[in-house]
Amino acid sequence: MFSEIAKKSGCIEVICGSMFSGKTEELIRRIKRAQFANQTIRIFKPTVDSRYSEEDVVSHDAHSISSVPVDDAAKMLELVENVQVVGIDEAQFFGSNLVEVCQKLANSGIRVIVAGLDTDYKGKPFGPIPALMAVAEDVQKVHAICVKCGALANHSHRLSSSKKLVVLGEKDIYEPLCRQCYNKAIAEEQ
Repeated sequence: MFSEIAKKSGCIEVICGSMFSGKTEELIRRIKRAQFANQTIRIFKPTVDSRYSEEDVVSHDAHSISSVPVDDAAKMLELVENVQVVGIDEAQFFGSNLVEVCQKLANSGIRVIVAGLDTDYKGKPFGPIPALMAVAEDVQKVHAICVKCGALANHSHRLSSSKKLVVLGEKDIYEPLCRQCYNKAIAEEQ
């Protein structure tokens, strides 16, 4: 079922942070380095994320790489034959079974690189990302720049009044804020 050519030492790498922090850009960079090293890759994204493309993983600054959209993380296990590196973008949109899927992939010798939001617009842990961070060999938290004060931003502040957990959008709906500016914005909204 899993790669016969993959090295015996699989691992999980998590790239997390707020919106506009460069998570997808870093995922694409790591995947392109693996391609340059002639490693076989497969990239997945959730079908719900069709903001820039139905199929490609696309960063906010328009860098892209081909991917396979899936609606359930378990489907990934069927699509990784002879793969050495798996990339997963927008991982927060997958269910909790993503953790088990990533563990199985890594245990079979595959390098798994996961990118996603670690917190939602309320500042709460988001989806499977916190659990993936706990089992990963490497976690990189990337930061945006606060649009209010220029400090490092780690919050995705929602500008719309929607209370739904998942609202796909860009700079028209979200802005990156530091802790102080985020807390001030939340206080002003109440």
